[in-house]
Amino acid sequence: MVEEAKWYVIHTYSGYENKVKANIEKMIENRKLNDQIQEVIVPMHHVLESKNGIKKDVEKKLFPGYVLVKMFMNDETWYIIRNTRGVTGFVGPGSKPVPLTEREIHAMGIDLAVVEWNVKKGDTISVLAGPFEGYVGVVHEINEHKHTVIVNLSIFGRETPVELEYEKINIL
Repeated sequence: MVEEAKWYVIHTYSGYENKVKANIEKMIENRKLNDQIQEVIVPMHHVLESKNGIKKDVEKKLFPGYVLVKMFMNDETWYIIRNTRGVTGFVGPGSKPVPLTEREIHAMGIDLAVVEWNVKKGDTISVLAGPFEGYVGVVHEINEHKHTVIVNLSIFGRETPVELEYEKINIL
């Protein structure tokens, strides 16, 4: 049986959630740990705010002071997360992080659906939605954990790598 990465909760200084997320993602990239630390999210939700009689849809942090990380827990990943600027520690008793249960993950609205990947490097795709809708490009990289692909698109006559959600592409 193949062990799967688990979700852990990290406690951060309030207001540092996005900075912590960016710092962890930078370390993952620099140390090439994509296979160990797979996903970092700051859970958000939409709130309808009314200010001066004007209603606005605003995105707010669901759990201020917390960041969720999907990773394989080992000494290296624990050390990297624990020593990221803005992180005060993992949620759990003492120094032992406790992974979230599937029930807790579902309650937070995190999607655990398995995506069937039928795209591979070198495939030609068209973009179905977003600012690059209608563009055609070649798949350069696939990130199954984030459900994204990096596609080289010709923008203003230049090859430009663009990260797209898997659902927004069509294989030609």
